[in-house]
Amino acid sequence: MQKRFSVIGGGSWATALVKILTYNNHDVKWWVRTAETKNYINTYGHNPKYLSSVQFDTRQDFVTNDIIDAVNFTDVIILALPSVYLQDSISKTSPIDWQNKTIISAIKGVAPGNSILISDYLQTIFDIDLDKIIHLCGPCHAEEVAAERLSYLTFSSTNVFAREEIAKCFNNRYIITDYIDDIVGTEYAAILKNIYAIATGISIGLGYGDNFRAVMVSHCMNEMMEFLDKAKPEVRNMMHPSYMGDLLVTCYSQHSRNRAYGIMLGKGYTSAAANLELGMVAEGYYSSKALYNKLREYPDLNLPIVTAVYKIIFEHQTPEVIYSILSKSFKN
Repeated sequence: MQKRFSVIGGGSWATALVKILTYNNHDVKWWVRTAETKNYINTYGHNPKYLSSVQFDTRQDFVTNDIIDAVNFTDVIILALPSVYLQDSISKTSPIDWQNKTIISAIKGVAPGNSILISDYLQTIFDIDLDKIIHLCGPCHAEEVAAERLSYLTFSSTNVFAREEIAKCFNNRYIITDYIDDIVGTEYAAILKNIYAIATGISIGLGYGDNFRAVMVSHCMNEMMEFLDKAKPEVRNMMHPSYMGDLLVTCYSQHSRNRAYGIMLGKGYTSAAANLELGMVAEGYYSSKALYNKLREYPDLNLPIVTAVYKIIFEHQTPEVIYSILSKSFKN
């Protein structure tokens, strides 16, 4: 069944999703921030800044920098931009523009303002019912989608029909899809895995080896399970790729910007210098502060890895000292 999609965002992940949808012959409207980027893609058929090897049909003229045009065009809105830019990017829209549409959040960070989950933000600001929201998660790196390497996507929603119908729209020879109902759990897992990727990167920058990282990532999984059991208690299979798989690929892949950011921190960069050097948004930077603050709601919950990343980034504590303490906690 063909649908009309609007993809909001001009980065790597948005570019990869547009590639999948156009490859599958869906009607797509692609919103990017600037007229310059819009004109370049419509003229030359590729994104000038991200995944430039991906070619699009210039005859379609399907790129816009008008957010109202993008939102009104579509049956399905896909939010695929860094969370820090979400509020500004959609500020010209109103709740009426979002009605009777399915909203897919492909955002892997924390929501603006007092919310943490994007689904909570959308419900509060735009009065969107939860069963109209789908969370899109991995494990899936944009760079491998661009290269048409076999990849997996998970669609998480309380709406059985919607998640199954949308998942079918993304299936093709290099994309395999699955769906589950734990939207809150997968949103939190996507937030946490970026923090843990920074933690992994710090260990690399400090010169720790594979043996240490295997132990640390195991403890990351334990922390994630403990947090999810507090935030949204329910029976869930943490071995599902949307939890375990996404954690592993983000911690170990060289495509992971959060891992790359962490490596710089471990090598002695300040958080500001690492952000500048990376040149892209590392969602874990913002997520570590949001999750650390969230822990105040659960005084009996201890997440030492999240705490360690927060202390290094925002309290400017020395990675060597923090990891010396952290490593000793792993024996328990």
